[in-house]
Amino acid sequence: MKKTLLNIALSSTLLTASIASFNASAEEGLGGIEGLSGNVGVVSQYFFRGIAQTTTASASGGLDLEKGGFYAGTWAADVQDGIEIDFYAGYGIETDSGISLSAGFTTYQYTGDFDSAYNEINLSAAYGMFSLSYNVGTHEEDKDLGIDESDYDFVSLTVEGESGLYATLGSWGKDFDGEYVELGYGTSISGFDIGVALISNSEELDVETGKGEESLVLSIGASF
Repeated sequence: MKKTLLNIALSSTLLTASIASFNASAEEGLGGIEGLSGNVGVVSQYFFRGIAQTTTASASGGLDLEKGGFYAGTWAADVQDGIEIDFYAGYGIETDSGISLSAGFTTYQYTGDFDSAYNEINLSAAYGMFSLSYNVGTHEEDKDLGIDESDYDFVSLTVEGESGLYATLGSWGKDFDGEYVELGYGTSISGFDIGVALISNSEELDVETGKGEESLVLSIGASF
């Protein structure tokens, strides 16, 4: 599963979102299409909402289209046992008072035997340095993988400073359970987005040891 809507601060993992930033490098957009942008990147380990998706580095890439508050896009990443392919769309606004609101839908699809699909509704709000997101979805049944259908929700709060420092607290609910905290820093150097994050998850989200642990993740990416 993955993460990016209109504001990178609304992502569960901001370093991943920085790779998938929603900004075109040219006014005309990618390929001369207004509002179209692309992104590529690599993370030392792919985490999504506090859950490790890989034990090794993961490469990713995506395309985003934005026009008049509407957005749509796709994003793909290596998850070792296959490829994650996400499709998302929605609408966002910013009020005169500086409050940003957005609503959308994301589907997470997988090749290989990594996982079954997830489909969710995404709601978010942001003001100043604070961002809040609420996501509710369904994990599809896959009898071949031994997966039963289940429902989940996820809420996160992110505080991001102008210096590039940020902190995120995220929590799963319904049929899923677990919490995580992420502290990180992101910046741009010579056209590349560089990030580092320390992720501490609870035992429910620790798929590697089942005890809960701290992980240091590095990222580098670029938008065009």
